Amino acid sequence: MTSFVEAARRDKLAELVKRGVVPYAYRFDRTASTRDAVAGFREGDETEQRLAGRLVALRPHGKTTFGHLGDGAGRIQLYFKRDTLGEALYELVDLLDLGDVIGVAGPLFRTKTGEVTLRVERVTLLAKSLRPLPLGKEDASGVRHGELTDPELRARQRYADLAVHPEVRELFRLRTRLVSYIRRFLDARGYLEVETPVLQPLYGGASARPFKTHYEALDATFYLRIADELYLKRCIVGGLERVYEIGHDFRNEGLSRFHNPEFTMAEWYEAYADYEDMLALTEQMVAGMVEELFGTTTLERHGATLSFAPPFARRDFYTLVRDTAGLDLTRASEADLRAALTRRAVALPDQLSSAKLVDEVFKTYVESTLVQPTFVLDYPVALSPLAKLKRGDPTRVERWELFLLKREIANAFSELTDPEEQRRRFAAQAGLRAAGDEDAQLLDEDFLRALEYGMPPTGGVGLGVDRLLMVLADQANIRDVILFPMLRPE
Repeated sequence: MTSFVEAARRDKLAELVKRGVVPYAYRFDRTASTRDAVAGFREGDETEQRLAGRLVALRPHGKTTFGHLGDGAGRIQLYFKRDTLGEALYELVDLLDLGDVIGVAGPLFRTKTGEVTLRVERVTLLAKSLRPLPLGKEDASGVRHGELTDPELRARQRYADLAVHPEVRELFRLRTRLVSYIRRFLDARGYLEVETPVLQPLYGGASARPFKTHYEALDATFYLRIADELYLKRCIVGGLERVYEIGHDFRNEGLSRFHNPEFTMAEWYEAYADYEDMLALTEQMVAGMVEELFGTTTLERHGATLSFAPPFARRDFYTLVRDTAGLDLTRASEADLRAALTRRAVALPDQLSSAKLVDEVFKTYVESTLVQPTFVLDYPVALSPLAKLKRGDPTRVERWELFLLKREIANAFSELTDPEEQRRRFAAQAGLRAAGDEDAQLLDEDFLRALEYGMPPTGGVGLGVDRLLMVLADQANIRDVILFPMLRPE
């Protein structure tokens, strides 16, 4: 149903068309952004500036009108004068609405209040706004009203959120800079960026449920990938010794502040390296990223002072569980694990595997203590079906996870390269799956075949781009760092 305001805008559109105005232009030749125009202003310079953007304020005063034009860089004040524009063009200004995209041309000057302003000599309508943007207004006491503040509505109508909130545009510029840094960092170290399939005949590389679809041409079920890992390892087998991919993965799980079913991962793998090499590389990457993006290694985020100056803390998985939950994982039974979870009022299904119980104990007791950048090392074998056994301790694997502000940010292994051992691990996962664990990994015969050709020692890392950005951008919900997050259909 069209509102009164929208109906009035459509009436203006009809009047503009009646006057011969084209309401949706093909292009406009700008000389500068609003920010560059203001920065380059010099007193007495009458050079014509041609600027374009949205009309974000309009204040008529009879024969003159002041307004503000906003673009992707900033905003600038506009000064419309009937005597300068002429009657016809000045009447066009009366038919403009907030949110209209316009082009303006004229020289810059400074008003008596000191504001750099464009004296409009020509104005062109570039796109008529038929729906009012929720720009909001500030009352005499400084309180704003009518702004777009509802979190779900902002995520659902990200186009409106971006249009009215410059800080949101800056957040997504930061996201691009973060991804660009990862790419430049790895490129500079001889890594090759590759692309692996998003649609896969068999999913793997993580413990998660997939989205599935039907491939009509092959009359077969395919899956959206849950990780890039197994295909990137195939590249290592083929002789591409340092590879990475920055792309989207998909996991068929619930929505929460920390989970979006479609998310961005950066994964990289290096032949002849192990998890210690990957730890040093990742520490250097994250510390350097923070320094480059913010000019410091100390950030105030979510009420905590975070230090990204290396070295990051290194903590042992088993020791952390013992210190926080009072459990010795080398001796603890399933009953002990369940009792520890019951003490924290964690309700779990009876058929949950011992590996899942250990994982839940870690999440419940340990994660909340890991605020500063911390590498947690040497996980139980049952939690890591794709990692090599720890040298000197066959009950653990060479794996670390990087935690930051109580959440996992990255995961790494000394990759399992023995095809027979990998087959046994896949078989153990099949047993878990048969017992009801829908997240357990599937046996991938083609991946085993690749390993049988011989895979060199390899270290690999997966870094959650969205979660890292949540910390660096000081955002509490993952949907606020994804341009178009998953939401329930309207």
